[in-house]
Amino acid sequence: MIRFCLTLATAFICAPIGASCQQVGNLDAPAPKPKAFVIYAAEQQQIEAGKRRVLELHFRVVDGFHVNSHTPKSELLIPTQMTLQPANGVKAEALEYPPGTSYSFSFDPSEKLDVYTGAFTVKLPVVAEAGSHTVEGSLRYQACDHAACYPPKMLPVQVIFIAK
Repeated sequence: MIRFCLTLATAFICAPIGASCQQVGNLDAPAPKPKAFVIYAAEQQQIEAGKRRVLELHFRVVDGFHVNSHTPKSELLIPTQMTLQPANGVKAEALEYPPGTSYSFSFDPSEKLDVYTGAFTVKLPVVAEAGSHTVEGSLRYQACDHAACYPPKMLPVQVIFIAK
């Protein structure tokens, strides 16, 4: 009797029961790119109602990658930008982006890019009526590694907070 064993990524062909399985495929192939290069940590926050307060939106760029800052040094580079939808009872002001970090590639160390790596925080000043609020939006970014840049992505964002 012949059995067939399957995994999500690789098919195995098994010999008769009791024999070992042989893997079909290439284990030396490069690791796949992550589905998302930037991760958003949605945390419920609490602020004082009716007063200008600042909400913090925490993001993290996956290790081995970077994204252009909000103000890249070239018009040819795609900036990291967030767009937010209006929400009832919430008056949002302009987003405050952190400064980027200077970064250069080994193939051209004289050119410095302005990028985000690791954790970065975008601040959202708001004035909100009392109650629970959710502001929907998205973060547009372009991720790169040491060898290439990838197509721009949109990361859905929900800013959840209570104003008391």
